[in-house]
Amino acid sequence: MATTVKWNMKGKYTKSCNCAYGCPCDFWDRPDKGFCTGMLAMHIDEGRYGDTPLSGLRFAATYHWPGALHEGNGAVQPFVDERATAEQRNAILMILSGQAGGKWFEVVASVVSTVHEPLFVPIQFEMDVAGRHGRVQIPGHLETVIEPIKDIVTGGAHSIQVVLPNGMEYRRAETATTTVNRASGKIAFDLGRAHSSLADVHHTDSGLAA
Repeated sequence: MATTVKWNMKGKYTKSCNCAYGCPCDFWDRPDKGFCTGMLAMHIDEGRYGDTPLSGLRFAATYHWPGALHEGNGAVQPFVDERATAEQRNAILMILSGQAGGKWFEVVASVVSTVHEPLFVPIQFEMDVAGRHGRVQIPGHLETVIEPIKDIVTGGAHSIQVVLPNGMEYRRAETATTTVNRASGKIAFDLGRAHSSLADVHHTDSGLAA
């Protein structure tokens, strides 16, 4: 049962997976490779969990589902900013676990059967949502580099947005591609060029606010 703690996190967010450009999950479709694996990460520009401030912190996760997400049996490896205090670590893990409310986190938690021990690590995070550029690095664990999809005629940056008025994860996302997306450890992959979504999000205990 979700707690009654009020919380919110506003900031920049990415998910980068093994699918071709355009996340099938956004269209209620199955992963085009038959399974789903990849990473997600967020930099919290403004945030609070009850009386615990979260602004400036970061979290990430690697994940794997053997089929479509709604079929369950997912595995997740959480990473939490090493700069977080014990209270901040607990707050972020409570949110990610779905135990603190927030529809997106509750739904994801319901289709995950394995949560590996969280790692408290330095998380490097750079993101320009509108420009469709980003980089997330956790030394020894994860590296993701994101750039715009190229126009095959001009070679310039190709702009694609996915708009989900009733979205739980985000309402509007820029579609981009990874040039590097690899992880080691409990959930390992080396995906190269594949799908990436970048978004400005505002999650709360009541659900996605923007």
